[in-house]
Amino acid sequence: MSSLASMVCGIAFRNPVLAASGTFGYGIEFEALADLNAMGGIVVKGLSREPIAGNPAPRLWEARAGMMNSVGLQNVGVRAFVAEKLPQLARFGVPVIANVFGYAAEDYVEVVRVLNDAPGLAAYELNVSCPNTKHGGIAFGVDEAALGALVAEVKAAAARPVIVKLSPNVAAIEPFARVAEQSGADAISLINTFIGLAIDVRTRGPRIGAGYGGLSGPAIKPIALRMVHQAAGAVKIPVIGIGGIHTGEDAAEFLLAGASLVEVGTATFWDPNAPVRIAAELGALLPELGVEKASELTGGYRRP
Repeated sequence: MSSLASMVCGIAFRNPVLAASGTFGYGIEFEALADLNAMGGIVVKGLSREPIAGNPAPRLWEARAGMMNSVGLQNVGVRAFVAEKLPQLARFGVPVIANVFGYAAEDYVEVVRVLNDAPGLAAYELNVSCPNTKHGGIAFGVDEAALGALVAEVKAAAARPVIVKLSPNVAAIEPFARVAEQSGADAISLINTFIGLAIDVRTRGPRIGAGYGGLSGPAIKPIALRMVHQAAGAVKIPVIGIGGIHTGEDAAEFLLAGASLVEVGTATFWDPNAPVRIAAELGALLPELGVEKASELTGGYRRP
């Protein structure tokens, strides 16, 4: 639908609703459950230099208004992804974004260099919520200097647009959004999950194997909206909104807050076709909102 079409970072999206990283596998696993060709885009699960087995089970726990997870970034490694997964995604006419992570800047750079030579990718999304093990275990996303250095290094090596996925586990999001922009990011996406803990009172232990986990889903949506609005007001590059989106109206809220695109994650656990459904609901909502194109909503929030 032309009313939903978006152009972000030079990439044409048929609609502004993408499947988020970490909840949609490599995309191809959902071929029989969702209309991949109708999605705005697919952000594949995080890719590392070498395969990672992930955290001990249980890895997921259903909270009252969302979900906690601690998968541990399990993945096949970037080379296996390029050889085995990416060619299968080429069958679908949808932009594919590779989520990239590492434990030191050179890890990110190496993954991006491998991906540079692979056809069929639209952009890279950097997960900066990983511990920087060479500098005291601090996550890149909560240290401005580390974030800036990382983004600059990756941008220098990248042959495609670089999107930086920001952590919400900070006192203020605006400085990190600005650092990402100033260091060369083509866009930012937010938010990643909030660090949480769920305790089983009978065993007195954690409900997920790794202890702490990431909280996602409807419970975080109001905070995600606030942070997207703050980040969008701090930068001039495009913003991609993430956090608790499960209806077309939710997507519209994020666009009004300043997002150009949105990513849907947790909702795909109970509705694998959620990104397509949400895009259709957004399209049906546009006449009621008095606009012809979804892009006209971006940044339209009216302050009190």
